[in-house]
Amino acid sequence: MADAKPFAMPEKPEGATGVLVLASGDVLWGRGFGVEGDAVGEVCFHTAMTGYQEIMTDPSFAGQIITFTFPHIGNVGANPDDIEADAPHALGMIVREDPTAPSNFRAMENLSGWMARHNRIGLAGIDTRALTRRIRAGGAPNGVIAHSASGEFGIAALLEKAKAWPGLEGMDLAKDVSTELHYGWGETREGGLWRLGFGYAGAEGADRPHVVAIDYGSKHNIFRNLVQAGAKVSVVPATASFEDVMALNPDGIFLSNGPGDPAATGEYAVPVIRQLLETGKPLFGICLGHQLLGLAVGAKTSKMHQGHRGANHPVKRLSDGLVEITSMNHGFAVERETLPANARETHVSLFDGSNAGLELTDRPAFSVQYHPEASPGPQDSFYLFERFVGSLRK
Repeated sequence: MADAKPFAMPEKPEGATGVLVLASGDVLWGRGFGVEGDAVGEVCFHTAMTGYQEIMTDPSFAGQIITFTFPHIGNVGANPDDIEADAPHALGMIVREDPTAPSNFRAMENLSGWMARHNRIGLAGIDTRALTRRIRAGGAPNGVIAHSASGEFGIAALLEKAKAWPGLEGMDLAKDVSTELHYGWGETREGGLWRLGFGYAGAEGADRPHVVAIDYGSKHNIFRNLVQAGAKVSVVPATASFEDVMALNPDGIFLSNGPGDPAATGEYAVPVIRQLLETGKPLFGICLGHQLLGLAVGAKTSKMHQGHRGANHPVKRLSDGLVEITSMNHGFAVERETLPANARETHVSLFDGSNAGLELTDRPAFSVQYHPEASPGPQDSFYLFERFVGSLRK
């Protein structure tokens, strides 16, 4: 694909109440919604057609501003069920069309009100196709999203802020989004998966194997899927020590998704994971957890050009050639050529050939780069939860 042409430097159009200022100096005018103010972060794009609340509340999006490629975002409003964390972690959203009044029987409020209530900025009226092409050609840029009802902006100051932001590489964000306390999932929160007309399933059963999940920025639906597969789940902070985890007497350990640079989070997480691997207890990781497992066994991770973010990513399972349609959200990847002899690649992205899964040959440990728990999203990969919890029963 040819490189995207640079954006022009247009004068502010009449009625503009929002703007995106990229570190390159490009200025994109639009209409603001949500809270007034500005926020600086990495500008990425997401190709999912549904699930904007789940995407905005995914802790993996901390430090990022999301460009939605689907033009009609906000049509179904917002509700308290379609969330992956207690509040949005993405800094803001960029959309093509202005969010309309919600048209869904589950809606409790409109998208703009929900964004404002959670101190998040929205920007509409942007040519999201052109912005996406620019990100594909040049990589995810740093930028500032801003909203002012008066239409007054200090563009020079916003540009300096975008240039000064250091970027996600080398940044540990897991500590910022992780839980601060240990808690039992299902004791204070919903247990299993949600079904229309039934709500959330319970987590009954005293004989459930016990999973201790290390929360690097976890999505609620991961824990619901573990419960659905038959486990009892306890959650501990990202900074939990080996002794903290083992004091809970786990049958298995789960490494969650999360934001930021895995190498930075690995400074404190990798030594703990190495100790946990030595216990011989089954271990399962997703996304950042996959990257941290790779680092723990001696592999390397690197920043991707544009990252993978969407709900339609094909992944090939190398054991039998089956293709899974998956949901992805990551900007870093494990470098397959650095995997040690005792780590086998299990899945590969069919978009760009990057690593999407690994398992150890001398330990009961495996991980995937994608999100088998995605909701809404493809359900091709629920078998991974069943495989993990099944290994605990054995």
